[in-house]
Amino acid sequence: MPGEELTERERQVLQAVVQAYIETAEPAGSRTLAKTFPLGVSAATIRNTMSDLEERGYLYHPHTSAGRVPTDRAYRVYVDRVFWADQIAQVDRDRLRRELSGDGTAIENIVRKAAQVLGVLTQELGLAVAPSLAGAVLDRLELLQVSSERLLIVLLLRASAARTIFLEVSGHLPPDVVQSVSGVLNERLVGLSLQEIRRTFAERLRDAGGGASEKELLNIFVEEADQLFDVAGGGEQEVVLGSAQLLAEQPEFHSNDRMRALLELTERRDFLRRALLARSTPGLNVTIGGENLDPTLSAFTIVTSTYRSGSLSGVIGVIGPTRMPYQKVISLVQYTSRLMGDLTP
Repeated sequence: MPGEELTERERQVLQAVVQAYIETAEPAGSRTLAKTFPLGVSAATIRNTMSDLEERGYLYHPHTSAGRVPTDRAYRVYVDRVFWADQIAQVDRDRLRRELSGDGTAIENIVRKAAQVLGVLTQELGLAVAPSLAGAVLDRLELLQVSSERLLIVLLLRASAARTIFLEVSGHLPPDVVQSVSGVLNERLVGLSLQEIRRTFAERLRDAGGGASEKELLNIFVEEADQLFDVAGGGEQEVVLGSAQLLAEQPEFHSNDRMRALLELTERRDFLRRALLARSTPGLNVTIGGENLDPTLSAFTIVTSTYRSGSLSGVIGVIGPTRMPYQKVISLVQYTSRLMGDLTP
């Protein structure tokens, strides 16, 4: 593992450099570290240790400064080796719970609000991948006749907002026929995921009884099932972003080129979706700078955690420069992912 070859003094100095740079966005010098951190050695010893760390790829110093800046390798040691005490203030816990529970229990609303609030609390760009509704479970189906040739199908999904789809029919259907078919569909489909409904719809309706009108309407459902339930639960998972304004105010994005790269990144939703889902192994994932497979993300750290709400799952987290307050960010991302599961049935 990175950092295994470091001595205790080297780890302490490296941690001090990382913490100083995170807090100030300025290269850390040996005198500053000696005054700020209880390292128990002289500035000269710190300077020599920093020089050794630089030779081994953990630090570098810009040519305009005598201080050192952490490399991606240093951040990785910091993330993997530091003891991560929970750093969430009670006021932030209260705000997260209040904000996420304010829009009802639909997972889409919770995901959207979570990305926004995480961005505010971490001062990074909050982002999330909403769950694919293919796994959403049907709680109830309602049929409403809106015209002589059109039915409105309302799918009430567990832990999600309702979905509505229009279905064209050949002519006016008596209310008792619509009600009868609605009863059959609820009897055969409630409790199944949309994905399972699509796969087994025809089989589940094969022996449904009823008169000629009921059978005609059920046949329409059988013919249109793939499209109807794909509209409700298929397609790409949505990428939700918070505000990029807070991230744009950080020193790393003061140059026009860096700002332009950030804005372009927020426009590439498909790219972000792939990047986030590539890190969707269960639990916490922290990908730092050059660890990202795509060079577009080499200046960024992505901190994510998977969340689960019943049969639905997705990814929540933040993206920011590699200089970020890792302990606070990681604590908030993990807490938010747990909270999202607690707030939905």
